[in-house]
Amino acid sequence: MSGLCGWVSTEPAALPVEDMAASFAGGRTPRCAGHGLGAVALAAGPEEASLYHQDGLLIVHWGERVEALARLWRTHGARACAALSGHFAFALLDERRGEALLAVDRCATRPLYWQMAGRSLLFASSSEALARHPGAGRELDAQAVFDYLYLHAVHGPGSMFAGQRRLAPGECLHLHGGRVERIRYWRMRYTEHAAEQAPHTELLDALSCALDAGAERTGAALMLGGGAAGTLLATLLQRGAADPLRSYAVGFGSGGAGMLARARAAARKAGSRHREQTITAGDAADAIDALIQACEAPCGDPGAVAMLFAARMAREDGCTHLHGAFGAAQLFGRGRYAGLARTNRYERLPAALRQLAIEPLLFGLGARLPGTFERVRTRIELSMAPPLARLRRRNPLLAYGWAAMFEPDFLELLDPELPAARQEEAWWLAQARSPANRAIDLSLQGDLPCRIVPAFAAACAASNLEPVLPFLDDAVVAMAARLAPRHKLGRGPRRLFAQALREVGAAQAAHSACVLPFGHWLQSDARLRALAYDSLSDLAGRRILRREFIDLLLARRLPEDPASHGQTVWRLMMLEGWLARARRDGFRRQPEQRQPEQRGAGRCGAEPDSAALVAG
Repeated sequence: MSGLCGWVSTEPAALPVEDMAASFAGGRTPRCAGHGLGAVALAAGPEEASLYHQDGLLIVHWGERVEALARLWRTHGARACAALSGHFAFALLDERRGEALLAVDRCATRPLYWQMAGRSLLFASSSEALARHPGAGRELDAQAVFDYLYLHAVHGPGSMFAGQRRLAPGECLHLHGGRVERIRYWRMRYTEHAAEQAPHTELLDALSCALDAGAERTGAALMLGGGAAGTLLATLLQRGAADPLRSYAVGFGSGGAGMLARARAAARKAGSRHREQTITAGDAADAIDALIQACEAPCGDPGAVAMLFAARMAREDGCTHLHGAFGAAQLFGRGRYAGLARTNRYERLPAALRQLAIEPLLFGLGARLPGTFERVRTRIELSMAPPLARLRRRNPLLAYGWAAMFEPDFLELLDPELPAARQEEAWWLAQARSPANRAIDLSLQGDLPCRIVPAFAAACAASNLEPVLPFLDDAVVAMAARLAPRHKLGRGPRRLFAQALREVGAAQAAHSACVLPFGHWLQSDARLRALAYDSLSDLAGRRILRREFIDLLLARRLPEDPASHGQTVWRLMMLEGWLARARRDGFRRQPEQRQPEQRGAGRCGAEPDSAALVAG
């Protein structure tokens, strides 16, 4: 594991900065430095991160070219962030100016948390590290727990700990004149009417540029899933590598045979040294604890199991970095929210057919008929709703019912409408007009940096590997922003990648993803089922969920629909595991007390904290 942390304060230190770094140092001695404005600590290899300390300027920098950052800061101040490129996260403390700057890259591939504690600004790449500081506190945030179950991840600006804030993609925090200011130095701006002639060549050029940035690494390794993005990545990596590429694929029993076959064909065509592994329910049960220990927050993505086994194979072969094609689906219209941009197929039917035949049958004579008639009515009503209404109605928490799912005392501590309101705000704040680009921006602001990238990073960290995400390189992101919406709708992404694969002579690949059959494994494997029952039984004692809901979920809903309800069981198991790791017993209201004024917190731009919670 690796990370950075520290504080900006002129007051005496509350603890040694290396103690704050203990949660991510992994037994290594972190590099530490300090001056009159604060202190920093860094636990990472010298090729991944740097510690700069000259002329009163102290920088702990995850990324490359820390000297360039120092020059930009001296010349441009906080505007230096807009001139940076690549993947980075840094904290800069300038003793002479009395200023500090925290920032993350345009996709927030490295997290950075911060919190005001009196007149001190605390920061860390891990929320656990930040919570180790006595001024930060370890109260859990009930709103974050609800958001995790609603969104399948803890989306920014908060974290699982009350009072903490996380920098958003393309955001920096500037401390100057005794106050902090959140600045959005970059936002993705989409081109709605591009007239490109050969977008696949632009994609190849951008991806090649991203891979050239890491060309000095030897022995490249890739998690290969048999999809078009991974196949294209394998071909380009092998073409520019001095040593043979190592590729790894993970399948799930008989259902993953097709995916493994596609990955095998792609590896054969690319000429990589390929390994594959078929995992079972027992392997998934073994992986759960490793993911709980490695993840910064509860892991809402069951696909992290496959990531973990791919990382383990890479580590066994002596690799130090693992490439992944994550981000391609989100950038090019195949992500979780892609359905919001699709046109309503029902309205394509002739008006006479809809008004004279279908609607009188479904909503007239068959209005009260259950079964197939009810399902078709629901599908039509959902398809005709606005995009954000469709997104809300498809959320499983809405189907379960908040009152039936959560304890009343827990619901009083939060706003159940807040996650949907934040999604709506992100939708309308996107610098785009088309639904296709708005859906992409929704993924780039939340699902990608808060769920997918952390899952891959945690799987790599558990095997002491560094994750590499070429599709989130600045060149590829900029190319996706220029791409016309028609290439991100329907079969547009499939055609785009098919043309790129033909251009480089790679094997054609499918776009369909293989989903971990966690719910079906719960039904067939006694050990995994016992683990789930014990975990959810412990969770029921924390006064978050109603025990009646958990009993109904396991006894009736899971057998009826293992695919969807199995995902819910996974998220609840990971929540309980994380709470057990944090040694939290439950929630109760914190006694009312007058909070001390936080000096230097003006203009921070953060919304008020939700109710603080303490262990019960």
